[in-house]
Amino acid sequence: MTFESLGLDPALQRAVSDLGWPKPTPIQLDAIPPARDGHDLLACAMTGSGKTAAFLLPTLHRLMAQPKRATRALVLAPTRELAAQVHADLVVLAKHTNIRGAAIFGGVGMGPQEAAFRSHTDVIIATPGRLLDHMSQPGRYVNFTGLEVLVLDEADRMLDMGFLPDIKRVLAQLPAKRQTLFFSATMPKPISDLSRQMLQSPVRINVERQSLPAVGIEQALWPVAEALKADLFIALLRANVIGNVICFTRTKHRSNRLSDVLTRAGIPNAKIHGNRSQNQRTEALGDFKRGKVRVLVATDIVARGIDVEALEHVVNFDVPHVPEDYIHRVGRTARAEATGEAFTLVAPDEETDLRQIEKAIGRKLPRRTLDGFNYKHVPHERLEVPLAERIAVIRAKKAEDRARAKAKLERRGSSSSSSGGSSGGSSSGGASSGGGHARGGAASGGGGAPKSGSPRGSSGPGRRGPARGR
Repeated sequence: MTFESLGLDPALQRAVSDLGWPKPTPIQLDAIPPARDGHDLLACAMTGSGKTAAFLLPTLHRLMAQPKRATRALVLAPTRELAAQVHADLVVLAKHTNIRGAAIFGGVGMGPQEAAFRSHTDVIIATPGRLLDHMSQPGRYVNFTGLEVLVLDEADRMLDMGFLPDIKRVLAQLPAKRQTLFFSATMPKPISDLSRQMLQSPVRINVERQSLPAVGIEQALWPVAEALKADLFIALLRANVIGNVICFTRTKHRSNRLSDVLTRAGIPNAKIHGNRSQNQRTEALGDFKRGKVRVLVATDIVARGIDVEALEHVVNFDVPHVPEDYIHRVGRTARAEATGEAFTLVAPDEETDLRQIEKAIGRKLPRRTLDGFNYKHVPHERLEVPLAERIAVIRAKKAEDRARAKAKLERRGSSSSSSGGSSGGSSSGGASSGGGHARGGAASGGGGAPKSGSPRGSSGPGRRGPARGR
């Protein structure tokens, strides 16, 4: 089937043609017709399946049919990066229409976002937390009375991030009569329960389907000692076994450390995680997409929804603890029925997590080794200092700072005592010389101006001398 067969507005078909999409993906074929006809959807869609267009195209089609001056569609997304990506896709798909959208997320100023609400932007794409920030502001400028379509994208990820209460608070302020499109990669019980509260007789798509990586992903394991992971990763890059790559680490600290190691090895890279500012995160992702850096070191913040065109590789530097995270990480490559490779570096103590992943995807993954790599050498540096050692270093530094502050305070006290004694002697001597000098002045000058060397207006006995002369 073609996009023309889906009954979309010609302006949307033109935008799709501009993008060079040859045919709809399976989720687009299943979701667009019922969504276009106004039905609620409950869809289980794997990462990289083309689901963003599956909800944007029918939403845009609906808004074009009857233009109104109101915010008519709301898309909720779990992360800033996903919200920005959905907005970028909206801009491209709506470029031949008059429909406009805005991305609403934290880490940036609220002023332009407030302006988008006040100007009744057609489509708002928001993270739940920042949306609630705006909804609680004085002036009540967020107006959803004209809302027609609500989309929940990556609903299971929002559950993982603790957004379920926020979502319920948002829902309480939306019109009950609306179309709701509910997309989730997995369907845990809390998400299933939420969908029953939100949806009216939904069309169910792939809900019973097991969540699996996209078909075009070639997956492989690279067994290696934990201490040698960074060295093996660098060797794979230098041997061009790995091209441009998103490399996922378990923690922000490991992300920072790996980035530093890659920089010292002369490999252009950028890092992205929750402790980075929004500008830093945007710049890092932009540099990677433009090819300015070869490696994007990341935590799971970009495991959902970030679309990098022609991404060759994904590397799990650490084995994810749960299979769903593995599926979303490797789904960054082979998007929209393309192909790509996903490699996982596996240390011996990660084999248990790996077995859970292989059980979830229903297959054993092939294991590879790199010719010429010394799997027994001693690394030059540790990638990650153990937590106990890091805490000990922090405590030692704090103790050193306290000792330095105490010594400084003692030096100040000693200096004050010393200067207090010497200034008392000087004052006494000054009174004597000042009195003699003043009396001399009074005798010779009859109480005139002080002689050179006696500052006018100075305090102490030197001032009382001339006063007595007057």
